[in-house]
Amino acid sequence: MNQQGKLIITGASGFTGQHACAHFLKSGYDITAVSRKKMNIEGSIHAECCDLINGNDVYNLIKRTKPKYLLHLAGQSHVGESWSEPVSTLEANTMSTAYLIDAIRKESPDCKIVIVGSALQIDPSSVSSIPHPYSLSKTLQVLIAQSWAFLYNMNIIIAKPSNLIGPGVSNGVCSIFAKKIAEMERKGMEKVLEVENLEVQRDFLDVRDAVRAYDLLLTRGQPGETYDVASGNIHSLGEIIEGFRSVTTDDIKVNSQQNEKIENKVAIDPIKLMNLGWKPSITLESSLKDILTFHRE
Repeated sequence: MNQQGKLIITGASGFTGQHACAHFLKSGYDITAVSRKKMNIEGSIHAECCDLINGNDVYNLIKRTKPKYLLHLAGQSHVGESWSEPVSTLEANTMSTAYLIDAIRKESPDCKIVIVGSALQIDPSSVSSIPHPYSLSKTLQVLIAQSWAFLYNMNIIIAKPSNLIGPGVSNGVCSIFAKKIAEMERKGMEKVLEVENLEVQRDFLDVRDAVRAYDLLLTRGQPGETYDVASGNIHSLGEIIEGFRSVTTDDIKVNSQQNEKIENKVAIDPIKLMNLGWKPSITLESSLKDILTFHRE
């Protein structure tokens, strides 16, 4: 029996979206899973095909469902694609957000909304610090959401996740490594990973812990606030490869070209989220093992 109320999850067919659907179904929500493509949904989840950059379709979706909660995961999340398709990236990440929250303003004003931004968003007053069009799109997405929250007194929360990892289809670096390792194991091919820079450092968080954080924000997060969703620990790509080496019997070699380019790192600290009672429960080692198992299967 659905006790928690109606929840729309956008981007439901994506990496995080599939984990979110599984988690929130177990938590007792009445879920509408939204995607541009037709989905094969198990359980009692209602699936909706909707192009979120079509304002009329978005409005009709919200008018039909009148959600109590919205978890907005949909968007274009590939940095490389944002360079070749900057305008469509802006559409996917900004206009979808504007259409969704404005439809909710009109049809379901009491809805509690979590907009999932990115650790790559930056201070909009510092244009020279924008590293790529993807960062611009996520920065504008958050600015739109915060503006609607202020101008229309809407119940909107921003979640700013770090690098999410875990089992499933993902474009993330850990999945790229695991897919290559699993392929090398199966085919007996030369076991060499090509890595641009082993010293690159990131905060890696299991996607299942991130979804638990989004659940907590929907119920206990404060409107207008931004919450960093991260492990609080930094690991280099070299450490990630060592982690994979510990869960494979193959001798994995690395071909690395050290890149001296300085990266613009965004400070991300989960303390505000932890003050709500959340903390990561899945270790990096467990995540890497689960990712490799997924690609082996």
